[in-house]
Amino acid sequence: MYTTRYVIGFILILTASVAVALTGLREVTKNKAAQNEDIFNKRAILSAIEDYLPDGKKVSGLSDEEVAQIFAQMQQPVLNMQGEVLDGVQAETVDMAQERKKPEAERRLPLYIYEHNGENFYILSVRGKGLWDEIWGNIALKSDANTIAGAAFDHKGETPGLGAEIKDNPAFAKEFEGTKIYEDGNYVSVKVRKGGAKNRTHEVDAISGATVTSDGVSEMLYRGIKYYQPYLEEIRQSEKAQGLLIQ
Repeated sequence: MYTTRYVIGFILILTASVAVALTGLREVTKNKAAQNEDIFNKRAILSAIEDYLPDGKKVSGLSDEEVAQIFAQMQQPVLNMQGEVLDGVQAETVDMAQERKKPEAERRLPLYIYEHNGENFYILSVRGKGLWDEIWGNIALKSDANTIAGAAFDHKGETPGLGAEIKDNPAFAKEFEGTKIYEDGNYVSVKVRKGGAKNRTHEVDAISGATVTSDGVSEMLYRGIKYYQPYLEEIRQSEKAQGLLIQ
């Protein structure tokens, strides 16, 4: 028959073992969740250049390993608000939601430079406000730092069938392809126009019944892309010097 001391000792050992096992499981689960979130975010960024992915693949057709490989080959500078590249930090480590809480002058800007068939694409991250909560997006510019090659948007709480269409309706993001953020050398961004675009070079159609969200996208793009202007101007000047600049 077991003594009281034995039973208590056994229970303590069992309790300690279970606690250790649960702690280990929690760490494994936490790490896996972080990895899944990281890959999810990277896929969202690649959605802006989906037409230019290796072997003509779509983002959904890429394995997690392929996503990681593409990012390993990208340049990932982080800029300050003066357009200067910061040392010792990569774009994928920048949390745009946290940056938006900082004073504007202190924010960091992630930039992803993707090469396809000898051409550089510059992927900018932007964040703003929709009807109910935050909206965000990734905008890919062609090597002229002017023409939009692709765009991808997401949101936290826009209305399904209305504002949520910025993410759910691929046709909305598709409209941005080929639009330009400069006109006659001046920065103008791209506007989401209620009632339909009048100038297809610098405007896209607003989402029917989602005026506030559409206006939020316009504001987000104008302000968010403008943050990158000091850096983009350097690229444009370089392109101009080579005679390649498209206004």
